[in-house]
Amino acid sequence: MNKQQQLQKLMDERILILDGAMGTMIQEARLSEEEFRGELLADHDGDLKGNNDLLVLTNPKLIEEIHTAYIEAGADIIETNSFNATRISQSEYRLAHLADQINEQAVCLARQAADKAEERLGRSIFVAGAMGPTSRTASISPDVNDPGKRNVTFDELADDYRDAARALARGGADLFLVETVFDTLNAKAALYAIMEVNDELQEPLPIFVSGTITDMSGRTLSGQTAEAFWISIAHAKPLAVGLNCALGPKELRSYVHELSRASDSHILTYPNAGLPNEMGGYDETPEDMAAHISAWARDGLVNIVGGCCGTTPAHIKAMAKSVAGIKPRPIIPAPPALRLSGLEPFEVRG
Repeated sequence: MNKQQQLQKLMDERILILDGAMGTMIQEARLSEEEFRGELLADHDGDLKGNNDLLVLTNPKLIEEIHTAYIEAGADIIETNSFNATRISQSEYRLAHLADQINEQAVCLARQAADKAEERLGRSIFVAGAMGPTSRTASISPDVNDPGKRNVTFDELADDYRDAARALARGGADLFLVETVFDTLNAKAALYAIMEVNDELQEPLPIFVSGTITDMSGRTLSGQTAEAFWISIAHAKPLAVGLNCALGPKELRSYVHELSRASDSHILTYPNAGLPNEMGGYDETPEDMAAHISAWARDGLVNIVGGCCGTTPAHIKAMAKSVAGIKPRPIIPAPPALRLSGLEPFEVRG
């Protein structure tokens, strides 16, 4: 049984645990500019502090330690530290030429932590090749005075994502995760690229997709509801679809419920640790967050749960404990015409 078959089998048996925030843990390390640069980029002519993805090259020990901490907390799936590892995003640091190397090394570090843990803990750990939205948007103008202006094209995004996906696959990722989708056109470029890369692979990798409801309007930044988002990306046949970031579990629940009713895919969710406070931090405790997630699980809404901004291994440990023994949301296919009609495609079972 290969990794993909193992993943599918486990998803049928129980609710799986995704890891928590990488950025939060990196911030807690309080690294200096010199620690971000390392020896590799000691003479680089620009600030690099805050370029978290770069740390897979300049501070790999820290990144592997964070992966290990989340695995020890109960994570079944760990994300690579490659959220901004595209040429587009890395160009802001004048490091576009390192994007492929960052992606491949990000998988290698996660794979290394996972392999060590599998041997020690006797359970399977899966590595998700993380692909963020980039720092540009294909369907929204960057200039309020020029609604038709764009700073990136679909083809440019697809080319960038294609190279990222190839590097993640080379490194040994078990699946692709297109996450924090605020512009669905960006996500469609990523999915187009991934599907091309999967055609090149002897064993295509499963796809997870996670969108972001940006505020209490219940829509993504590009204006879609959770159901509309699902309809827009359903053609890619993702193994799991979900929502992450922007909102805490209390605020996100109704949108997860909406997605759960509309989709016949597995449901993935990893909210922030509440809404940001006046200092930009997150205050939701592991116990409070786990109580929300446990309620979602008991109501039959989810198949995979984890945490985004502000979450730590303590949050993941509490979540894992809170959903242990609860059956995952049943996957009940619905006729396409019914799914797209806006009618109830199936009953959410508790």
